[in-house]
Amino acid sequence: MDYHKLAADIVKNVGGVDNIEVVNHCMTRLRFNLKEVNRANKESLEALDGVLGVVYAGEQYMVILGQNLIPTYEAVIKDFDIQAGASVDENLDDLSKQYEPLTWKNVGTKFIGFISASVTPLIPGLIAGGMLKVVLLLIVSFVDAAYAKTPSYLLLSAIADAPFYFMPIIVAYGAATKLGGTPVYAMVATAALLHGNYTTMVTAATKGVTLFGFNVKLLSYGTTLLPALLVAIVAYYAEKYLNKIVPGIFRSVFVGMGTIFIAGSLGYLILGPLGNMLGQYIASFFMFLNSTVGPLAVGLLAAALPWMVMAGMHTALAPFMTQLLSNPGYDAILRPAFILHNMSEGGANLGVAARTKNSQFRSECVSLAIGCIVAGVTEPAIYGVNLKYRKPMYGVMAGGFAGGVIASLLGAKAYVMGYSNLLALPIFQQTVLAMVIAIVVAIATSAIVTFILGIDEQPAPKVTEPVQKTYPDDAITAVSDGELIDLAAVHDETFASKVLGDGVALKLTSDFICAPANGTLATMFPTGHAFGVVTNTGVELLVHIGIDTVNLQGDGFDVLVHQDEVVRAGQPIVRVDRDKLEKAGYDLTTMLIVTNANNQTIQLQTSGVVKVGTQLN
Repeated sequence: MDYHKLAADIVKNVGGVDNIEVVNHCMTRLRFNLKEVNRANKESLEALDGVLGVVYAGEQYMVILGQNLIPTYEAVIKDFDIQAGASVDENLDDLSKQYEPLTWKNVGTKFIGFISASVTPLIPGLIAGGMLKVVLLLIVSFVDAAYAKTPSYLLLSAIADAPFYFMPIIVAYGAATKLGGTPVYAMVATAALLHGNYTTMVTAATKGVTLFGFNVKLLSYGTTLLPALLVAIVAYYAEKYLNKIVPGIFRSVFVGMGTIFIAGSLGYLILGPLGNMLGQYIASFFMFLNSTVGPLAVGLLAAALPWMVMAGMHTALAPFMTQLLSNPGYDAILRPAFILHNMSEGGANLGVAARTKNSQFRSECVSLAIGCIVAGVTEPAIYGVNLKYRKPMYGVMAGGFAGGVIASLLGAKAYVMGYSNLLALPIFQQTVLAMVIAIVVAIATSAIVTFILGIDEQPAPKVTEPVQKTYPDDAITAVSDGELIDLAAVHDETFASKVLGDGVALKLTSDFICAPANGTLATMFPTGHAFGVVTNTGVELLVHIGIDTVNLQGDGFDVLVHQDEVVRAGQPIVRVDRDKLEKAGYDLTTMLIVTNANNQTIQLQTSGVVKVGTQLN
């Protein structure tokens, strides 16, 4: 596969480099923060070879690539001027940038988007540190118990603990990047909560600590999340305010100093204690769930996760995992549910493999199941099999629910961060047997339910090659079926006055809009409502579908080819949902304009009923 071409096609279809604020990735998805989401072409992205699906959730536009992710991501970073994980535009006062106003309808999406973007840079570090802790635990438990007292163990433990202890600083970076502030200011203000001067007073339980005459509550902020989020928010607004009131010549000196002074001071006095209190409430809530409806909570979460993964909402739960590992010191709900969901996705694929009669498809299902269970990568299984055939999704939910109930009843608890796969079993430490039993139940249940429900395997349709008429290069043909009308009769002054050029209009009776001549598709509007063709004789033609249809932002238009492709007269270019658009009140009169005749005399037929491909000149 040509990953550089795939990267170029993806960047083009999310609106181009200038539409991308941030690009990042998880294990299977490219994650874009876009300036204008409506400039992205979902249909064209999904049609690309190598793209498994497209999801927009939590203010992130996600392109699911599965095993093609890493080489495609590297091609995006190498071939385009896009910085991973950072906003391209750092001007806090750019009033030309349009933000969606906060309303009661979108407050949930905004919150999830903020949390998700804040923790995204953190997750790989937490998993890396957690897995290193697992390796050290295995060495001490099964190889050499005395190793725990050696300097090597202490130093390696420091490396493993670093992502957790300094988590607030990384969270501050993610939050500041999402907000559009200068990340280092939020990071510095947050780092003050971990500075040796402060932690020494915390350890010594020093009494009477004050700042500006106000008492400072001595708390440990290592491994915390919410204080860093609050500090980053205050730093953003402090910087924004100071940029407005400080004269330009002094900004480089006083804006940064003032920002860290305000955010850092408030961090000690208000934001840190407030975040710590909110964290305590969250921990208490999860402990309440675990002690009352624990089995039901884990089961329902595991059953709901396939839909949360497809919506990209599962990443919003990561902060609460870290909060639980900090207080009360274990996670009895979230990580077990995540692992059991992955096992259930794999189990459903095994059920499909056992049921299908197609040997090649069976092999693919087994491979995807191994990916879910061993590697914890589920998107290819979800989009390639389970969601595609629908019924396996019932098996996934049944397996997740059954496994979740068993895990909670047996007391499975994760004590460190890790992946959601079999390799992470040691993170459950003394409760690992409970988790093993729950995994077996989840895989078996999902496989059995999927096998019983079966899948609807349709035989591959017999494809008949359409009859393709050959046209001379100087021919200009009707772009669809319909009735020709004079351009002057079009209810749009721009076209009727022939400012763009002479041509003809067509009242559509077909959903397909085709190329008007042999040539190259020189322009394809992302919204699909218009395209331009340069013929092999150098004539430039514009096809505009409907009047004011640009306002639809691509809704109702299915683009079938890519820009710069060679096309032939009569080849379908765009499919239009005429019923939908006409019910919405749009005039779908389609204009064929000669924008540049290239010194040729062109006279087009302007009346009569025609079929697509009818020669007009």
